[in-house]
Amino acid sequence: MTTIQEKLIKQCIEIIKREDVKNELKIIIKPFIELILLNLYPYIYFSLLLVIISFLLILGIFILILKNNRCISKIE
Repeated sequence: MTTIQEKLIKQCIEIIKREDVKNELKIIIKPFIELILLNLYPYIYFSLLLVIISFLLILGIFILILKNNRCISKIE
C-alpha cells in the first residue's frame, strides 16, 4: 500500500523526466543562472589574478632557491 504522498512524488518525478518539461525548466532557470554568473564574474577574475600572482611568486622563489643551491655547491 502506497500512500498519497508517495504517489504524488512518483507523479512529480515522471513529469520532470519528460523532455518538454526539462526544456521549459532550462528556459526558466537560464536567466537566473546568467544573472548569478554576471554578478560573480568580477570575483572569478580577481581570484584567477590572485592564483596567477601566487604561481609567479612561487616560481620566483623556486628559481632563487635553485640559484642559491648552485652558489653553495660551487663554494664547497
